Amino acid sequence: MLAFQLALRNLLGAGLRTWLNVIVLSFAFIIIIWLKGLLEGWDRQAKNDMINWEIGTGQFWHVSYDPFDPFTLSDSHGTIPDVLTDSVNSGSLVPVLISQGTIYPNGRMQSVLIKGISPEQEVLALPSSKLKSDGVDIPAIIGKSMAESTQLKEGEYVTVRWRDKNGTFDATEIRIAAIFETNVPTVDVGQVWLSIDKVREMMLLPGEATLLITNGEGWQSTDTDEWVFKDQETLLSDIENIIKAKSFVGIIIWAILLMMAMLAVFDTQVLSIFRRQKEIGTYVALGMTRGQVVKLFTIEGAMHSVLAALVAAVYGIPLLALQAIRGISIPVESKDFGIAMAAKLYPVYSLALISGTIIIVLLVTTIVSYWPSRKIARLNPTEALRGRIQ
Repeated sequence: MLAFQLALRNLLGAGLRTWLNVIVLSFAFIIIIWLKGLLEGWDRQAKNDMINWEIGTGQFWHVSYDPFDPFTLSDSHGTIPDVLTDSVNSGSLVPVLISQGTIYPNGRMQSVLIKGISPEQEVLALPSSKLKSDGVDIPAIIGKSMAESTQLKEGEYVTVRWRDKNGTFDATEIRIAAIFETNVPTVDVGQVWLSIDKVREMMLLPGEATLLITNGEGWQSTDTDEWVFKDQETLLSDIENIIKAKSFVGIIIWAILLMMAMLAVFDTQVLSIFRRQKEIGTYVALGMTRGQVVKLFTIEGAMHSVLAALVAAVYGIPLLALQAIRGISIPVESKDFGIAMAAKLYPVYSLALISGTIIIVLLVTTIVSYWPSRKIARLNPTEALRGRIQ
């Protein structure tokens, strides 16, 4: 207890030098927590958006389907197996049929993916109810980014052309029944959604689908000859890899910040030992062991991080809390990245993140404080009293 009292008195007595180190360390605390919280918030938002808009709780893929190879689309469809038919009828599995096509907005030509989905489905957040037809025209829905790139507006008609299973080209007009806004570009950019019954009719593929999206109820994840189950972890692996890559960059930034803060603490400790030689000699002459003196200077250096945590809490808690509530606006759209990213990211600051950061900084500060303090263990008390530490 005496060591802590002496260390605190010495720190406060050092004045400006102490507070400069504390402020630098507090900046490191806040930036580390902010960066990690931002990545964690993005991770959660991206996963939730992809689950709600695209993948559900898992998917069955046709064995030929490869989302990164458009040449497989002509063969990546099949009849829904009997073991899954009841789940489809109950709505716990939603079939989607995908085909390539071309639209001609305002006299221009643009390749698209034609995706058919049931208007009654409730697994995805898509406004598929707008796909219900009154028999007069063919309703379609597109995303906001798709609408901007094609300059199509709600209620407008556009020509769409496709090739059926026999290789025969056909075309018709569709009506843009709704334009939805989403953070997931893989259900928006370059895609037109129609009723699956209409797409099956267009493609001459009655009862077939490319993939089946599940809500996690009333189905079995057993693979069949033509269908392979992809769980949520597999479908979210791409965003996981991106977050991990960003986290690695964050670690580099944290390391630089910590090195700068630790360098300030290290220099302060070296300077303290050099300037306080007589004080060190006095401690030893009064009966303190060399180990106790080393402990005193180590605690003194480590208390920089304790004071820094308190200072960071004063201005960091309201600042980080405000960002967590209001979010941080992103100046670019998710379509520019090709991944799920909201216009606003809401950082997530967990207790584990905050306590872990404090512990790491405290440990590193203690190590950096002990390193130069080891020289005290080799001092000669007589020389120290004279102000000469060799």
